Amino acid sequence: MVPKEFFVTSGKATDQVSALNAFDLALIRAGIAQCNLVNVSSILPPNARQVRRRRRLPIGAITHAVLARMDGNEGETVGAGIAWVWEKEQRYGIVAEAHGYMDQGALQEILNWKVHEMAKNRGMELGKIEYRIEILGVPMDHYGSVVSALVFIP
Repeated sequence: MVPKEFFVTSGKATDQVSALNAFDLALIRAGIAQCNLVNVSSILPPNARQVRRRRRLPIGAITHAVLARMDGNEGETVGAGIAWVWEKEQRYGIVAEAHGYMDQGALQEILNWKVHEMAKNRGMELGKIEYRIEILGVPMDHYGSVVSALVFIP
């Protein structure tokens, strides 16, 4: 199975009940809560085409994604991000994910380091790196969750 398409999405949410409920809300906001997500690694297949986020993925579908997730408690700032880039000749691409207690600038810097290291290990020349990052300051008496995902479509 080689995916022909992919989309990139993200979401963030807070909840007063639990981190799990905040994560569920973040997935809802990202439009992928109805899927059974399977975390995969980091290669964009040849000729895969980036498309807009699908509004209606089949409920319960086994859905492969490169997923970054970070949960947090009151007073914390949490972030999760995805970076993706095609090699210069556009034959295939790579994807990196990062998460932590950090802001947009720190996450983008870490993603940039990861992508460049992956490219160096493969002897790749990179095209333009793209990013999808979510940051959330978790309010008092809440749990928070952020997700960023590159979702493959067969």
